[in-house]
Amino acid sequence: MKVIIDDKIPYIREAIAQVADQVMYLPGSAITAEDVRDADALIVRTRTRCNRALLEGSRVQFIATATIGFDHLDTEYLRQAGIRWTNCPGCNAGSVAQYLRSSLLLLSQEKGLPLSHSTLGVVGVGHVGTLVAEVGKELGMRVLLCDPPRAERGEQGFLPLEELMREADVITFHTPLVRDGHYPTLHMADDTFFHALARKPIIINTSRGEVVDGQALLRALDEGRVCEAIIDVWENEPDIDLRLLERVYLGTPHIAGYSADGKANATRMVLEALCNHFGLQGHSFAITPPPAPAGADPCNPLSLYNPWRDSQALKENPSDFEFLRGNYPLRREYV
Repeated sequence: MKVIIDDKIPYIREAIAQVADQVMYLPGSAITAEDVRDADALIVRTRTRCNRALLEGSRVQFIATATIGFDHLDTEYLRQAGIRWTNCPGCNAGSVAQYLRSSLLLLSQEKGLPLSHSTLGVVGVGHVGTLVAEVGKELGMRVLLCDPPRAERGEQGFLPLEELMREADVITFHTPLVRDGHYPTLHMADDTFFHALARKPIIINTSRGEVVDGQALLRALDEGRVCEAIIDVWENEPDIDLRLLERVYLGTPHIAGYSADGKANATRMVLEALCNHFGLQGHSFAITPPPAPAGADPCNPLSLYNPWRDSQALKENPSDFEFLRGNYPLRREYV
């Protein structure tokens, strides 16, 4: 079995050697049709577009993406071609929740956000949104949840987006990127959204860049319809809008889910899925990240992770977007 793997996926080399005869590691954005022609499986991240152009004529039968999102996979083409695929739902939910906790604490300390007297609106309540809602409650915030697909299924506790737009002091997005259908999320936060806001909230996006219209957000910031913004995911990555980067309170290079714990979860999940697909029995993948850096205090979340450092690194060198992602330092969720 030959497997092509994005060379930035950590903790995988020793484990994959148990099951694959031949492995090739390549930069995710540089994987070509020639590379995959004689491969049986791909293990990728968001930078590899898995579509007809890449896969037609290859012998690939299985793709695992070590990410929650899968909008980089042309799932309709994969279905037509008979190529099985899987993602890693929930793998980095704890990491994104950590990012939100630290960001909210910074907003409290540096911008005076009164957490115990503020309302957090969570848009998209899957694995990540559920943990983010728990973080908000732990910090003493009133939490409102919006998830139209879950509400349509008859689940309770969800409010229309319009209610969050009226009542929330912080609105955070945790939806997949959906371009059509009943509940599209492409440019969910657009000019119409920002003009309808009632409380000049803080906007946070750690989902997909295209969920928030960057130009509309920039106008909303300039016009005072939004008081602050924290953006981890961007339209047109890595060629992001430098004006928006300069304007936001925190701007980070798509690393909210990049804790070592989240990466280890994803690696384990893709390896298990690979073995399940190919009927490889008897393999166990216990992946333990390195210890937390010295000085991390479990009683001080900002000592364990402070997103300001990631924001400063990107603002000082925005052209290093991909480098900062690909060479991200060790970050643990726990000591």
